[in-house]
Amino acid sequence: MSPPVFNFVDVKEKFTAAARHALSGKTCKHLIAVFNQISGNETEKKTTLDQALRGVLGDQIVEQKASCHDYLSLIYLSIDAVTEGICSATTPFVLLGDVLDCLPLDLCEKIFSFVEENVSTWKSSSFYTAGKNYLLRMCNDLLRRLSKSQNTVFCGRIQLFLARLFPLSEKSGLNLQSQFNLDNITVFNKNEQESTLGQKQTDEKEDSMEVEEGEMGEDDAPAPCSIPIDYNLYRKFWMLQDYFRNPLQCYDKFSWMTFLKYSDETLAVFKSFKLDDMQASKRKMEDLRASDGEHVYFAKFLTSEKLMDLQISDSNFRRHILLQYLILFQYLKGQVKFKSSSCVLSDDQSTWIEETTKLVYQLLRETPPDGDKFATMVEHILNTEENWNAWKNEGCPSFVKERTVDDKPKRPTRKRQAPEDFLGKGPDRKIFMGNDELTRLWNLNQDNMEACKSDGREFMPSLDEFFAEAIEQADPASMVEDEYKVVRNPNYGWRALRLLSRRSPHFFQPTNQKFKSLADYLDSMVSKLAKELPKDIPSEEIKTGEEDDDDNGDNLLKDGNDSPSIQSKIVTNQQMDDLAAKLGAQWKTLASHLEMKAVEMREIETDSEDVEMQAKLLLVAWQDREGTQATVENLATALNAAGFSQIADSLNEA
Repeated sequence: MSPPVFNFVDVKEKFTAAARHALSGKTCKHLIAVFNQISGNETEKKTTLDQALRGVLGDQIVEQKASCHDYLSLIYLSIDAVTEGICSATTPFVLLGDVLDCLPLDLCEKIFSFVEENVSTWKSSSFYTAGKNYLLRMCNDLLRRLSKSQNTVFCGRIQLFLARLFPLSEKSGLNLQSQFNLDNITVFNKNEQESTLGQKQTDEKEDSMEVEEGEMGEDDAPAPCSIPIDYNLYRKFWMLQDYFRNPLQCYDKFSWMTFLKYSDETLAVFKSFKLDDMQASKRKMEDLRASDGEHVYFAKFLTSEKLMDLQISDSNFRRHILLQYLILFQYLKGQVKFKSSSCVLSDDQSTWIEETTKLVYQLLRETPPDGDKFATMVEHILNTEENWNAWKNEGCPSFVKERTVDDKPKRPTRKRQAPEDFLGKGPDRKIFMGNDELTRLWNLNQDNMEACKSDGREFMPSLDEFFAEAIEQADPASMVEDEYKVVRNPNYGWRALRLLSRRSPHFFQPTNQKFKSLADYLDSMVSKLAKELPKDIPSEEIKTGEEDDDDNGDNLLKDGNDSPSIQSKIVTNQQMDDLAAKLGAQWKTLASHLEMKAVEMREIETDSEDVEMQAKLLLVAWQDREGTQATVENLATALNAAGFSQIADSLNEA
């Protein structure tokens, strides 16, 4: 039996009813359940659901009863459907485009706020690839409907959204060929006969004669200008906008001379017409009051002759013109990939641009408010623009740098200092401990471990020497009261217990006698010692190898001699140096007979590249592992087994 034919109309009606039910319940579960119940191909069901959602939106728009909230609820539903895998990824963007095409601009601004808030959703892997072209087309359609002078803020929001949506290296938003907007023409009065600028100055002069002295305050009067503001200045000033619009004219000799002349006169007016903080602050407050506290946006120049003197005295307008100069100079001096070979500045042009750039920055610093901060910020931004131009000249390479795979394996980083970094070489080597006093103490003896084992480092007293005073006080003939005996001293009692535990066999013998205090116990021990320790016979000593840490043995370290028995058995540092020099690169042969692991051998090779130092590190590692068993006999046995019989013989002779 053949499978049932997919009925598009019936399925669409079911999806439409399920979508309306999901909108009323504000959940996508019912729509998912209906989608799973319908049999058919997944692609066919998704396409049908896309059409059903678009049909629901069309009904809402035709009825004109739905609000922006209803439209956004449907778009949210489509986003959830895409996440659940029952709807095409392009559906939310198609619905957004339909809504924005059918709504007036004031409602479009509310819908676009939703688009801005969900930019992280559009950039996710589920939506970005499928919807980036839809979003770009939607934003361009909006920009065509908006007026750049009336809807400046909305246009700026759209541009910022696109900058957040697309990566920085997206070439669709770049002016790769450095083209200019030649349609941006500044219109002004070019007929001197129709000019009212001279007539205005005459009227102002007559009006000023009628004003009584003292009626106008100093703060209200503009600063005087030595250059008259007439039609000639007006025409030259606005003619400069044509050079800012198309900088390539500056490479023409005659056009450059005209630009040079007009620029000198304009900058001279700015230089002679000084602004102060009081005028700028007062004018700014008046502008804010006129706009009810909102920011004022200037989308295009106002080129009326009547505004010429006001524009020259306006700090924001002056900054705008001066910034145009800096942008133009940066293009003329910069290296642009698509510039013609004939677009080269002469030496005189370069010199004039450098001098004029300094003048422009000086005027920016003198323009209130916060002229210094503004000039510093502009300079920083233009320096950053140089990096942007260099990136475009290089063909807009990706900002993601791929890791280069080296054929040669890299050495692992050294976690600790190699011995050659802080150890000297030879018998007179000196080890630096980071402090002068520590360095002096460490280098008192050539082998500190051997010096610590010498007889001169024995500081523990004998029993008869330590208990001599206590034995004397225990004699009744001495007539010393109990409270004045040394055994009553807690410090003396603690030291006596330590000494007894190391040198007296009575300390570990069990006894049935009970003592009330430590002093009573010591009295008993002193009585035993007095009977067993004649003054002419040394006491029996139990050596444990522990030393007292209270005394400083600098002089004993310096004068102490190594024990001959130990010296003949333990391998010394000098012997290891001589042996390492003889082994050289053959140290690996000996390593296997010293039972060194492969991991330890790799660490030795990593720590140093010098083969002699590697041999020394091998012997040091073997000595640290064996401890007291690192004797000359054991090392000679390993050398003979490795085939170094001559080196073993020289080691035994030493």
